Amino acid sequence: MAIHFFEEEIKSSLTEKRIIKQWLKQIAERKEYKIQDLNYIFCSDEYLLEINIQYLNHDTYTDIVTFDQSEYDNEIEGDIYISIDRVKENAATLKTTYHQELLRVLAHGLLHLCGLKDKTEKEKIEMRKEEDAALSLFPQTTVPRGTVK
Repeated sequence: MAIHFFEEEIKSSLTEKRIIKQWLKQIAERKEYKIQDLNYIFCSDEYLLEINIQYLNHDTYTDIVTFDQSEYDNEIEGDIYISIDRVKENAATLKTTYHQELLRVLAHGLLHLCGLKDKTEKEKIEMRKEEDAALSLFPQTTVPRGTVK
């Protein structure tokens, strides 16, 4: 299992890396997936906008872009780009902490690699439920938005 964290043009202020890696592994195992090689790349809004335009033809800001490079079912290999600017803004909007929102986005990207989608309203509700379940697994963390029923 290899989980790596990188920073491009911005600092993530990510702490507890060992705990976060164990937590991510636990999330994957709950979904019956094994992490082979997973890269989180923390970046600025502008950096992620360029990726969004270049690879997805989306000219919009976003908090996360996930690239699945898995070759086998139930094995995770991928790159997850996270805009720290968006995470900070979303935390303020949602009235939660930066740390809580960063954890939510880390889980969100991993859940995408486990096959969850969030295009339709039904998929969004399911994704939120799974994010909340993932957040509840993190030591000494409360779910920031409440549980979706």
